[in-house]
Amino acid sequence: MTTLQQVWLSWKDPLTSDIQTLALGLPIAIGRDANSMPTAIANGQPVAKLTLNSSQVSRYHALIFLQADQLWIGDQNSSNGVFVNGQRQTQRSLKSGDVVRIGPYEISITTTAPNQPATQRRSSDSFIQVPDQQLPDPPSSSSPVETFPPAEFQAQYVSPQQLYATGLPVEEIDYVAIGAGLGSYIWVDFLRVYGVPAQQVRALGLEGKPYGRYQRLCLNSQIPAHERLRSNSDSCPDNLWGWPSYALREAYGDFLRGHFQAALRHLWQVFTEPILTETYTPRSGNVFKSIDREAARIGWHHIYRFGRVRAIRKTDDGRYAIAYSTGRGRHAFVIGRYVHLCTGYPVIQFLPDLQDYREKTGDFKTVVNAYEEHDHVYSTLERQGGTVLIRGRGIVASRVIQRIYEARRRNPNISILHLMRSPKPVGNKFGLAQRPVSNHFELQPFNWPKACWGGTLREQLENAAPRERTNLLADWGGTTTADRHDWRDIIQTGLDKGWYRIVFGDVVAVEPDAQGRPVTRIREKGITGELTLTANYIIDATGLDGKVKSTPLLNDLVTHYQLTLNALGRFQVNNDFEMPEMRNRSGRMYAAGAITFGGPHAAVDSFLGLQYCALKSVEALAQENASQVRPLHPLASLSQWFKWINNQAP
Repeated sequence: MTTLQQVWLSWKDPLTSDIQTLALGLPIAIGRDANSMPTAIANGQPVAKLTLNSSQVSRYHALIFLQADQLWIGDQNSSNGVFVNGQRQTQRSLKSGDVVRIGPYEISITTTAPNQPATQRRSSDSFIQVPDQQLPDPPSSSSPVETFPPAEFQAQYVSPQQLYATGLPVEEIDYVAIGAGLGSYIWVDFLRVYGVPAQQVRALGLEGKPYGRYQRLCLNSQIPAHERLRSNSDSCPDNLWGWPSYALREAYGDFLRGHFQAALRHLWQVFTEPILTETYTPRSGNVFKSIDREAARIGWHHIYRFGRVRAIRKTDDGRYAIAYSTGRGRHAFVIGRYVHLCTGYPVIQFLPDLQDYREKTGDFKTVVNAYEEHDHVYSTLERQGGTVLIRGRGIVASRVIQRIYEARRRNPNISILHLMRSPKPVGNKFGLAQRPVSNHFELQPFNWPKACWGGTLREQLENAAPRERTNLLADWGGTTTADRHDWRDIIQTGLDKGWYRIVFGDVVAVEPDAQGRPVTRIREKGITGELTLTANYIIDATGLDGKVKSTPLLNDLVTHYQLTLNALGRFQVNNDFEMPEMRNRSGRMYAAGAITFGGPHAAVDSFLGLQYCALKSVEALAQENASQVRPLHPLASLSQWFKWINNQAP
């Protein structure tokens, strides 16, 4: 009999959702601090080390070792324990397929090499582009297309005179927002309230409405106008003061329509959440209408310019040159002194095995991503019935399950297989707080604990060193679902009646059967052998990816200026969200949103998080006496709020 020499450890990173797989020789020490783990054990046998970034993981947490040709794991007096297949263990034998939970990490143990092609892509390399509005086609012409940006953009510093010499349009302005999405709109809103006139601000992007891409992602992931977003009452992108809140506005509207009970219910919900009632969340349609109102008030239609930004360069006079294309072979430049970069999520995560399936079969109808347009799945199910396999168990998966539940009202011959990598017996823990779990869904009102926005956790993260920030984010974050009674009831009803089933396992392959249906072969947890799951559709609900290098524009910026990225592959920013390596004399560049994750703020991709980023950067501009930015003292703030109430321009 061959003695086991190494094991394969596989887990999903709680922050990036990347699937990591390592082959390590035995024994294996697991902990937070490599220096605290042993380099050798009995008989001088060298120890492999696996470092996990979380304060829930002890410095030397556990040891995986071989004893009498049997694989074992031992808890090394850790603070939070070792769980094997959901049960806390001091020492226990392991077999292939077992799941070891250490802190927020759920690690699958495999004693034989995973049966996967050597060319299979990693999860970090598997994605699809976030859909956006496209540039108009260039005019048909036999003449070669000129290179853009021009050769001058190969230099570290660009001269404005060189740009004028190209003969292309050049605009010089103080403030430039790149992206023109919600983050840009919120930054521009702050600038306008702080006194900057609209003619001194430009926003470059591909969506005329600042929420265009976000709205499309909402609709694709089955959140229409009447459904509620995962946001709270006072996080208002249209109102930097947060009052009146969404709940108060919705209650007022219901009151005017004579819906008195509904009006009182919204107010009661806000005052008693989350102890006595569910957390209030606004309807997406109401949010978008309020943004339209504020966009008109601040003159967004004068500020916005349609175009795809191609490159950003420092100028030799302390500013920044932005090269962008407007379609049909037209290009232009903007030169600004203060630049705000908020491009949103560049790509949608797509599981590698599903990406491979689509590329090999050319089938883009039966295997879909939840953030793609896929209404055909639900309309076909309503007509013909069928089985849906769902991957992922976060907020989007919950909404997809609700949409399928609604489809079952028209056709009860619809069933759901929910494939999860491993069980979720207990929720993430930080200090004395621990998230509840229901049917392997980890429940939390929002994607982060509420104190991450403006409470003690926000302050703790701002004051933390970079490595400590990674540990804190691993402890606070992870995939969660909003704690809503209707979603929990749907899951429980489906389990009781048999049309909803949860399966745990690692995917071996996804292949088409004779009828063209996608068949998923998995290695089920704790069972030797494979299980076959046949479905009419597979929906990937694993989420979005904000890594900077996934975007050509940002990757070009990083490469050209050799910018330092943080541990999560995002921009390194100061606490005021300035990109310090892009400082250019008096010129300043700020970043916001998902591309800053891992920095001083956790909830960077939320409404309130975008507002917080904008507040910090605009306050920094005010302190530096930036052009026409006036400090917003209490009386000025009150005056601006009255203008907001009366829908008057700032």
